[in-house]
Amino acid sequence: LVRITDAAGTEVLRYEPAANKSNELPEPARTPVAPRDMLNNEQLYLTGLHLEQYRHATYSPVAYYEEALLRDPGDIRNNNALGLWYLRRGQFARSEPYFRKAVATLTHRNANPYDGEPFYNLGLCLQWQQRPDEAYDCFYKACWNSAWQDKGYFALAQIDTAGGLYENALRHLVRSLEKNTRNAKAIALQAAVLRHMGRTETALGICRQGLHDDMFNLPLYFEGYKTGHGSLEKLKTLSRGDLNSYIEYAIDYAAAGLYPESIEFLETGLQQSPANDPAYPLACYYLAWWHHWLKHESESMACLEKGAAADPTGCFPNRVEDIAVLQFAAATNYLDARAPYYLGNLWYDKRQYDEAIECWSLSARRDAAFPTVFRNLGLAWFNKRGSAEQALYYYEKAFALDTSDARVLMELDQLYKRLNRNPEDRLRFLEQHLSQVELRDDLTLERAALYNITGEYETAYRQIMARRFHPWEGGEGKVSAQYLYSLTEMSKRHILEGEYDAAVALLEKTQEYPHNLGEGKLAGARENDVFYWLGIAFERMSQPAAAKSCFIRATEGDSAPAAAIFYNDTPPDKIFYQGLAWRKLGDGRKADDIFAALVDYGHAHLDDEVQIDYFAVSLPDLLIFEDDLDRRNRIHCYYMKGLGYLGAGNKEEADASLKRVLELDQMHFGAKTHLALMTQWKEQDNLLTTTQNV
Repeated sequence: LVRITDAAGTEVLRYEPAANKSNELPEPARTPVAPRDMLNNEQLYLTGLHLEQYRHATYSPVAYYEEALLRDPGDIRNNNALGLWYLRRGQFARSEPYFRKAVATLTHRNANPYDGEPFYNLGLCLQWQQRPDEAYDCFYKACWNSAWQDKGYFALAQIDTAGGLYENALRHLVRSLEKNTRNAKAIALQAAVLRHMGRTETALGICRQGLHDDMFNLPLYFEGYKTGHGSLEKLKTLSRGDLNSYIEYAIDYAAAGLYPESIEFLETGLQQSPANDPAYPLACYYLAWWHHWLKHESESMACLEKGAAADPTGCFPNRVEDIAVLQFAAATNYLDARAPYYLGNLWYDKRQYDEAIECWSLSARRDAAFPTVFRNLGLAWFNKRGSAEQALYYYEKAFALDTSDARVLMELDQLYKRLNRNPEDRLRFLEQHLSQVELRDDLTLERAALYNITGEYETAYRQIMARRFHPWEGGEGKVSAQYLYSLTEMSKRHILEGEYDAAVALLEKTQEYPHNLGEGKLAGARENDVFYWLGIAFERMSQPAAAKSCFIRATEGDSAPAAAIFYNDTPPDKIFYQGLAWRKLGDGRKADDIFAALVDYGHAHLDDEVQIDYFAVSLPDLLIFEDDLDRRNRIHCYYMKGLGYLGAGNKEEADASLKRVLELDQMHFGAKTHLALMTQWKEQDNLLTTTQNV
């Protein structure tokens, strides 16, 4: 037993491993059923809420909320949840009816609500639509419920301050702080209101106490400075010159109608931050917006022009408050192509794809030489409008405008790949832009893969070994796969030419991944093909014991066919080589069963409708362009059938199935490899069909 106590003898930490007990394991999480199959609205609401809280990448909560409202249009929680979903994405007008429906149900029998959240959310929605009088009533109703008095009274104080009703604002701020004494925004607004009321000593006291409790409540340094009893040096030091921090706090001033303070606060940040700060364009637009509210139209236009001329690199607006600012900028300065571009980025992030495409199209019309907006349009038209032709037009235009952009080159090549363009053409295209290819691991790897698929294995191997690769999301297993493929195919050529020692040397290199690949071998990695070809080489070298050992290794692992969705799932060709190895070991029945299972799986699942697994965290490809999972499944099933037919000696069916794979995907290494297996090997019967006991 280890106990740590303080000076008074009170235990603060205890470690007693002997007292540990084995708790009962909780039930494993389960995939939620489809919305229509949910038993009740309670489960629909909780499922939607779970998907939002965990930010699920592929399942949307909207379908669950909508199903609940289809069953009961007046459901309070689902109306409120769906309204919030739209509110957080800047769709204020669209969210309002849901909040109003929730309020109507909530107050059907009692005008004073048991739960103030729908009233508060409705008030927020109205406030962002510049309807403060209506919002005021809603915030007051929300305050009937104790849980929402903190936020409700603070929102009321903001509207009071904007209207110059400082006594009311102060009273509401006191009530807000009674419910949440650590509301930093309320403390800062309290100091500002007191200053406007001429009560500077009291305001200064609020600042000092607030900073004693939280030294990073940056507006309090500004308020102390405004009372004449402080400087801005501490504010500048703690803010680190981060322009986004200045914008965030300046927005709080503007929300209370204190536009002069919001302008002065943000200008302090601009004096400290360089003009190449990614947030600089947005800061200019905010200043223009606030000058507009003060009717300083010449200053507003000057700020708009600065924002339009600023470097857009790295500027990604993400706040709901940014929407109105960017809409104002785009509508006021007709020459500005950047404001609609930024707004399109924000809409796309909020999953409002039609609005994003509309904004990017406006940006493209205003500046036809801006490559990034055409790249974005290409992405959106493929993934959200389903138009490959339009996507290709935009991507090729984007790259033509800036051929130095290696990222756009990578994405354009991936689009060519997705559209099943001829590998030789893709390789020529990448070779024309070699300096850009060499800037990126993924492009270098794709170039090596194209050399491998076109049969130039030595070139592919040299390129892989000449680079130090780094791991990246979506690239798991990709570098090692090309490394293994080039070695295996080179070794097979040596076997054909009778150079068995050279073949064995190459295949033995597959057992350890060199450091430059950027990844190690996974535990339990399937290498059935490698050991099968090692067995063939040793067999040709008249070393039956070594050959048998390799064939035994080639039979290891699960042989049940399955959908290959994740990068470490068992590929069908590993199962295929298990069958060949069993045949070499004299067990033709087991081999036949394996090949029959491959064919049966391909037949049974060819027309499956496929969905991404609920618990999926990664897919086997860099997912720039949304994949057609049903198409991928058909490719997978045709490939299984082709391998099964090949193993069974039905070369005609194998040929048809594998060629069908290549019609759908010219970069399918397995189909290309095993079609070649039928035509290149003079002793193919010995390899594929003969049962011989090694």
